[in-house]
Amino acid sequence: MRQARVVVAVAACWALLAGATPVAAAPTVPIYLNPAYSPAERAADLVSRLTLQEKAGEMNTSQAAAIPRLGIAAYGWWNEAAHGVARQQTNNAGNPPSLHNTMSYPVDLALGSTWNPALMYGEASMISDEAREVAPNNTMDLDYFSPTVNLAHDPRWGRNDETFGEDPLLTADIAAQFVDGMEGKTPNGTMLPSSHGYLKTITTLKHFAANNSESDRLTGSSDMDERTLREYYTAQFRDIVRQAGPGAIMSAYNEVNGTPAAADVHLMDTLARETYGFAGYFVSDCDAVFEIQAGHHWQPPGFPQPVNADQRTAFANSAGEDLNCNQGFHDTSNYGNTIPTAVDAGIPTQTDTYNVGDVDTSLVRLFTARIATGEFDDEAMVPWVARARAALGGRPWVNSDANNAVTETPARLAEAQRVADQSIVLLRNGPARDGRPLLPLRVPRSGPYRVAVIGFYANPPSMYLGGYASDQGAPGVANEVNGYQGVKAAIRRINPDAEVDFLPGVTGPGLSTVDAASVAAAANYDAVVVYAGTDASSGTEGVDRTTLALPGAQASLIDQVAAVNPNTVVYLETLGQVDVTGFQQHVPALLWSSYNGLRKGAALADVLLGRADPSGHLPFTWYADLNQLPPATDYGIRPTATTLGRTYQYFTGKVSYPFGYGLSYTHFRYTDLTVDGSRVDANGTLRISADVTNTGPVAGSDVAQVYVTTPNAPAALQRPIKRLEAFRKVSVPPHQTRHIEFTVQVPNLAFFDDSTNRFQVDDGLYGIQLGSSAANSDVQQQAFVTVSGQLRPVPAVVTAKPVAAGDPAAHVAQRVVFGVGTVVVPQLTVSLTDESLFGHVTRGRSTPLPVGMRVTYHSDRPDVVAVDRSGTIRTVGGGAATVTATVRYHGSTATGTFVVDVQPSR
Repeated sequence: MRQARVVVAVAACWALLAGATPVAAAPTVPIYLNPAYSPAERAADLVSRLTLQEKAGEMNTSQAAAIPRLGIAAYGWWNEAAHGVARQQTNNAGNPPSLHNTMSYPVDLALGSTWNPALMYGEASMISDEAREVAPNNTMDLDYFSPTVNLAHDPRWGRNDETFGEDPLLTADIAAQFVDGMEGKTPNGTMLPSSHGYLKTITTLKHFAANNSESDRLTGSSDMDERTLREYYTAQFRDIVRQAGPGAIMSAYNEVNGTPAAADVHLMDTLARETYGFAGYFVSDCDAVFEIQAGHHWQPPGFPQPVNADQRTAFANSAGEDLNCNQGFHDTSNYGNTIPTAVDAGIPTQTDTYNVGDVDTSLVRLFTARIATGEFDDEAMVPWVARARAALGGRPWVNSDANNAVTETPARLAEAQRVADQSIVLLRNGPARDGRPLLPLRVPRSGPYRVAVIGFYANPPSMYLGGYASDQGAPGVANEVNGYQGVKAAIRRINPDAEVDFLPGVTGPGLSTVDAASVAAAANYDAVVVYAGTDASSGTEGVDRTTLALPGAQASLIDQVAAVNPNTVVYLETLGQVDVTGFQQHVPALLWSSYNGLRKGAALADVLLGRADPSGHLPFTWYADLNQLPPATDYGIRPTATTLGRTYQYFTGKVSYPFGYGLSYTHFRYTDLTVDGSRVDANGTLRISADVTNTGPVAGSDVAQVYVTTPNAPAALQRPIKRLEAFRKVSVPPHQTRHIEFTVQVPNLAFFDDSTNRFQVDDGLYGIQLGSSAANSDVQQQAFVTVSGQLRPVPAVVTAKPVAAGDPAAHVAQRVVFGVGTVVVPQLTVSLTDESLFGHVTRGRSTPLPVGMRVTYHSDRPDVVAVDRSGTIRTVGGGAATVTATVRYHGSTATGTFVVDVQPSR
């Protein structure tokens, strides 16, 4: 399994915000308003002041109700910022309105093709700056339902443009930087010193888990063995949690192995919280809780009938679904109006008899998040507020064209272009008429030079920016650069005498007809750029693709233009791979990107003219034939007797272009691969180094990719062909060499064993491959090491579900509020680094702690909660306190925390 980059401790995400040593609150200042307490302690105090009706009203996304008596404002949780802040929940009981004239950067799949996590961090930091600027009062509604980190396991999925690619490691490394940049953290996942301990925004990983097809996304079941679930469909969630500590995760609509994800204890609690260390809150997809009843007609195991509205709430909330996105697909029932009746009914669930302890636990998570953004504190204490207001010149932002696109700043537009430059993948660069590679185009400084830009998507009536994009009115459109505009402006800057014309290429409904005049005219130009693409009509949320063919007659257009002009460049801007088999051999130059943002045309021109080296690499396998794949609703990835497998890890068929593939305007040579030692223990570390040389005459960037193989593994184990274990984008001047180094933790090479329910490292020979793609033909260097021994697991994640001494017998699984003089039973769970679990897991699944494991407890406020010498935890006075559990085992330590709110009257 992937090891964390930072110390793993459940307190994790929010403990970073605790700040100074606890100071007793002034008598007139309630704890929830006192910044001397941690956000979780403040949240627990606030929750204890609410009635059950008020608690329920805080657990809907659209909107959480205002409670004036406590100074709680109405809060809209559903906001969007996948590739630019795009929607803001400023309304009640509805989907959030789109924003006008805010930035739209390249989509996630384009970021995946940059293979550049640092680039993602810079973009996300700018998105969150803008999010603060447009948020109500710069203080509210700061949760964003982004990023999508599901993997692109099938090219037909209509939302592939929202993914970062098909590989868990690549996705995790890039998406973790989205989280860090959005939330105001360093690239290492710690709070920025300038943040003063406050989150800038809150990110939401979605959709957990295995929600990768639109045809059955609401009611289908994604079926797989536990190994596939752990090694592939949840691995990226795990690694992002450990690297960046995101504030939220969104559960999916679908079932996983027959259980709706929105009520899946195994997914939300056992995996995300207890095993991976997720410390934030879960929110349903909109409205996945409704679909438990209306779509899945789910009858929980042992339950007498399919659930009704109250029961669906009880099963979802007790499983760990903290927040109900109550719009989208919905009826009149939601958390706000069913929780009180569900609690009163005492509904038996998978974890307990539904009770207020479940509600309180969720609310503490929700209010911890809100408090962590500074909502309840003096605005002068929160640096993000002053920064946003200064950026707007003290003027409030309005969601209309009257905003004059003020947040689409020159720096942000330049960043959008920089990202788009790096996202473009050069798939092919054959010879032009003069025998040299066609790209970059060689534009003379003066004199006649004619270029045609052909195709509907080069100069459309309005640019398609991908799903969850903001609306561009006149001020925003003024900042857009489409393909034709970008190419024309760039060529004319080089040669004012040049002629750059737009030709439609295809006409008619659905672009169904090749424009013969465009083809005829194309023969008379020095170069032709055919710009082909897709948009939401091909695939989007709710709509999968049934074919990978380019829409309409675009493929025929490419063929016909290439036949009359040998200097034809094809640029494909699509939601994923498209069928290129009919024309790829006929065109000398072929480029691809996904939807590339407001400055897409300027970026295309940069690459066409050599201002930017095409440094993008494919984040997915470009399959040769759709018939090679099983149905999109088949979630198996390993080959079977009737299927060829999925992704570069397992696919055994022919591909058009391999995962990781991308050409440059120069050439790179890898030499001197060194691995420090030929034998290594299963608990050890591989230190890998090599040299990369630019053998060409121009500067360029390549992505050095390290893959690990198990060449001697028995076929019965079904090990992957290879796995990406490290990568680095490296820029090298012409005829120079750069030394690169990688570190691979051997425990990360483990495989999940279904029989033991933990990860294990295979003994034997491992291949270390270094190259520019996953294809064997692109592997330039290879070394071998022998791994032996067994993992020595140590504590990784510590979680607790505190209860009073008599609660388990009463089927109460967790609580926050305790009376004075109560013995607190922590119900500790310990996950080791091999993902084995010990202690309390869930009802009926307790496992003794391993022999030799030691646990100690410490309270930050002994006058509220005391720990005696025997380790007994007891409440002694009113207030809120944090108890830290420290677990020691095999020479290593991990910690976890839980908050206890003590009410003297209870």
